[in-house]
Amino acid sequence: MADIENKAFHTLDKAAALEALESSEKGLLPEEAAARLEKYGPNALPEPEKRSIVMRFLSHFHNTLIYVLLGAAFVTLLMAHYIDTAVILAVVLVNAVIGFIQEGKAEKALDAIRKMLSPTAAVLRGGRRVTVDGTEIVPGDLVLLEAGDKVPADLRLIAAHGLLIEEAVLTGESVPAEKDTHKAAEEASLGDRHCMAFKGTLVAAGEGTGLVVATGQKTEIGKISDMLANVETLTTPLVRQMAVFAKYLTGFILVFAALMTAFGFLVRGMAFPEIFMAVVGLSVAAIPEGLPTILTITLAIGVQAMAKRHAIVRRMPAIETLGSVSVICTDKTGTLTRNEMTVASIATAEEVLTVTGTGYGPEGDIKNGDRKIKADDHALLPEIARGAVLCNNAALQEKDGTWVVEGDPMEGALLALGGKCGFAVEETQEKYPRLDTIPFDAKHRFMATLHEMEGEKRIFVKGAPERVLDMCAAARGADGQDKKIDKKYWLKAIEEIAAEGQRVLAVAVKTAAKNTAEIGFEDVESGLVLLGLWGLIDPPRDEAIVAVKECREAGISVKMITGDHAATAAAIARQIGLEKTQRVVTGAEIDGMDDAALTKAVSESDVFARTSPAHKLRLIEVLQADGKVIAMTGDGVNDAPALKRADIGIAMGRKGSEAAKEAAEIVLTDDNFASIAAAVRGGRTVYDNLKKAIAFLLPVNGGESFSLVAAILFGLTLPITAVQILWVNMVSSVALALSLAFEPPEQQVMKRPPRPPNTPVLSPFLLWRIAFVSALFCIGIFAQFTLAQAAGLDVETARTMAVNTLVVMEIFYLFSIRYTHGTSLTFEGVLGTPAVLIAVAAVTVLQFLFTYTPFMNVFFGSNPLTFMQGVQVVAFGVAVLFLLETEKFIVRRFVKKEKPA
Repeated sequence: MADIENKAFHTLDKAAALEALESSEKGLLPEEAAARLEKYGPNALPEPEKRSIVMRFLSHFHNTLIYVLLGAAFVTLLMAHYIDTAVILAVVLVNAVIGFIQEGKAEKALDAIRKMLSPTAAVLRGGRRVTVDGTEIVPGDLVLLEAGDKVPADLRLIAAHGLLIEEAVLTGESVPAEKDTHKAAEEASLGDRHCMAFKGTLVAAGEGTGLVVATGQKTEIGKISDMLANVETLTTPLVRQMAVFAKYLTGFILVFAALMTAFGFLVRGMAFPEIFMAVVGLSVAAIPEGLPTILTITLAIGVQAMAKRHAIVRRMPAIETLGSVSVICTDKTGTLTRNEMTVASIATAEEVLTVTGTGYGPEGDIKNGDRKIKADDHALLPEIARGAVLCNNAALQEKDGTWVVEGDPMEGALLALGGKCGFAVEETQEKYPRLDTIPFDAKHRFMATLHEMEGEKRIFVKGAPERVLDMCAAARGADGQDKKIDKKYWLKAIEEIAAEGQRVLAVAVKTAAKNTAEIGFEDVESGLVLLGLWGLIDPPRDEAIVAVKECREAGISVKMITGDHAATAAAIARQIGLEKTQRVVTGAEIDGMDDAALTKAVSESDVFARTSPAHKLRLIEVLQADGKVIAMTGDGVNDAPALKRADIGIAMGRKGSEAAKEAAEIVLTDDNFASIAAAVRGGRTVYDNLKKAIAFLLPVNGGESFSLVAAILFGLTLPITAVQILWVNMVSSVALALSLAFEPPEQQVMKRPPRPPNTPVLSPFLLWRIAFVSALFCIGIFAQFTLAQAAGLDVETARTMAVNTLVVMEIFYLFSIRYTHGTSLTFEGVLGTPAVLIAVAAVTVLQFLFTYTPFMNVFFGSNPLTFMQGVQVVAFGVAVLFLLETEKFIVRRFVKKEKPA
């Protein structure tokens, strides 16, 4: 193949372009495509340049707290407090290492998400339609384009039918560009190359076929460096809010520390080294240095856990919003149902036939009652089957004994019907080749194809039954003769089929003039002959029925918004378990309602049928105006505005267009409503775990701080030294708090009503909990220290008992905080989770080293404890747990308005 890099393909006609790339209208053979992939490389843009490992690591020393600690380390070094200096530097290093590891995990999570969302494309390989990963497309491939697709490479169009492509990303033009197959002048700008489609642009309407002429960095978008995607940072409003909180708290603590230094030095007459080290300990104790890191790790773990449940979070704030969702607006087909369409019935002018068999395989029978019918013995079935096979853009393939559809599931079901009627799909399509087509569009609601059959030109039309009925002048009878159409009969048949939960399509035919080469709307708007109706069924997913029930119990309303017939939507809604199905609101009714009437209708119905994307957008606006937090599903390019407007946009990963995925915060890789419910559960769980981490760390810091402040104010001996506080914060607090990120959902997580979106992080309940637990910790530390001294123990041993009491109280508090909304005094609560048990075991081992190893005794001024002293330490932890559980019981029992958010 000649060098193609500098070829101006927009100046070549279709035949010349195919010849230059040594391709054909059947596409490349699979083995040739593999060879070209080896030669040209993957169809991908270079990854954005990343910081070096060294710079990433050093960046974690760039924050206010670290500067304060480094300053303290420098002063202690000048004062020859080398042990204190070493411990402070160790804390700084550990904090940086944790942040560095977390950032690496976050980047891996984002990389995995980008790979899971990598676009796919439909191509012709050896004449067969197949779906391939976008990175595997090579020059010479034939790409099939449909509305909603993202163009995967630079293409020379060889077929275009009503094709409109949004090229604003390249040309700045806000209006979609009309495309055709005619070559352009060599000097034509990108916007004037109507025979070209460029990588990264979006198909707004129509369909087409394009020859790949450039991939990867050789594409037009690949030549523009500022078009490379930026790495999405793992940050959320909650994390930012807590970062600001930590910043202001740091400033407050530094001012307070200065005042305490002056008070201790000038009023209490303490030696400067002593008061300085006490204030260093106070500063480290009060500032929750690990909180932003722990919050972000919790969110990253939540993202990865939700990805395993088929919910890919593209924008991190979505996790927080999920906990507030009060209404889920969902599509029906493929989301609440299996998306495995099967033709279940065929209505003709005289009878209704049933079709057996499920899925997309050709196995099944056509029956009239209990009697099997052969298509060859029926006057209408062969023509109806040909319409199903020929007026069709899908393809069926058998993979591992299972038939799968490439393309629209409904069209796949029609191909399967053709097989059940005895037609070999590919042979039929080759025998009666397609000469021209009018692609399906939501505006005109039908598809038409032109074929040469048995010496004449024939047009097949399939589409929405009401629309096709309006285009028909006659209907074909069982004797094969055309008669005047009886619209009342057909409308009744449509209602009866739809009432069975089946989607109804009509198929019609028209003989065209022999010299017809192309067809337009004027050729099919009238004069069609109706052949019959297809009733297609897509049964509800069993797991969706369970998920809808779970959402109802969680106080979340589920609204079905579908383009289907009203009777079909109502039948499926009843099977799914939606509550308000007596009234179905149609798109036509929505058009006639003002906002007040629509608000009333939304409150009275859960089913909306025959809707357009514009109706979806209006429904969302009405619900939001009523104070609801909305999660909205969508799959088409026209759903993008509604997905953006919704509080949580949820795109379908399998059938969804690239435009929908880009507009959404969450992408479902299985298009399953159960995954939406799982995502809400996951979002609530992540938020609960974030609140638990906050509620764990802040009281621990508060208890440490209060004990030091009290000692300085009242001139008492410090119950814990600065280096001992640094040890506790470095070893136990962060390790125990991190275990909360792995907490499973609480039993009542989907029994609670949605969280109000404006709920503050530091709610009144959380502020009370911080103050209450801080006071318990402070009392516990001082009480243990005082008891030890009263028993005649030296200061080092008393402090060792105080430090171990602090750590034990943290451990018992961890078991309490795991169940914010219920008691921890259960077998499950005591048993904990693997993460909790590992964290507790690790902290326990480290505390034994702190207490009993000679080098740690020298380093931290600790002493070994006796068995009874250890029992006394543990007793304080047990007491704290029972006090906390009593407080939780009182709150649950009596303080109704102060339940934790």
